[in-house]
Amino acid sequence: MRLIMLGAPGAGKGTQAARVAERFRIPHISTGDIFRANIKNGTELGKKAKSYMDAGELVPDELVCDLVADRIAQPDCGEGFILDGFPRTIPQAEALDEAVRKAGTPIDFAVDIEVPDEHIISRMGGRRACVSCGATYHVVYNPPKKEDVCDRCGGKLVLRDDDRPETVKNRLDVYHAQTQPLIDYYKDKKVLVTVDGTQSMDDVFSAILEKLGE
Repeated sequence: MRLIMLGAPGAGKGTQAARVAERFRIPHISTGDIFRANIKNGTELGKKAKSYMDAGELVPDELVCDLVADRIAQPDCGEGFILDGFPRTIPQAEALDEAVRKAGTPIDFAVDIEVPDEHIISRMGGRRACVSCGATYHVVYNPPKKEDVCDRCGGKLVLRDDDRPETVKNRLDVYHAQTQPLIDYYKDKKVLVTVDGTQSMDDVFSAILEKLGE
């Protein structure tokens, strides 16, 4: 099973991708993990990526695509994989198509977790993170036992800048401009499946499995 997980920031695609990967016993692949592994192992692609990251620049599409193509060609991806956070743009999707075409392993499904913007802004605005140990909570869905105090270490819980409504709104605007066209791209290829991401995590997971024919 070769899958792509799509969805706006805060839609829960990372959580669901991990669960689906475990269910199908396939690697859960994110571009961040690929970057870290290649940099740690000192590969040529890793050195190139690090040079951009050290300079505070975005890693170019071509290099990102090379890193992903290299990763999905590894033996552990023989039975499939799930891509989380890639592709983000049409050029990346076209490069991925070329890579899987050469390997004779086309994408089976692109799973879009659909959540309205206002729901995401509300959901992310309720997140709290511990300044000491990094543990995360939600004031509604996963509250700490004591308000603004970490259950794990007693540290102070704060609303991260990334989760502030104005920041989330900006991230969503970027997502709709750059990544939303992928929905139409995969719909045209007849591999897109859509699930309602406003449900509970377990219900979203069940809906994904149903769409995948499980």
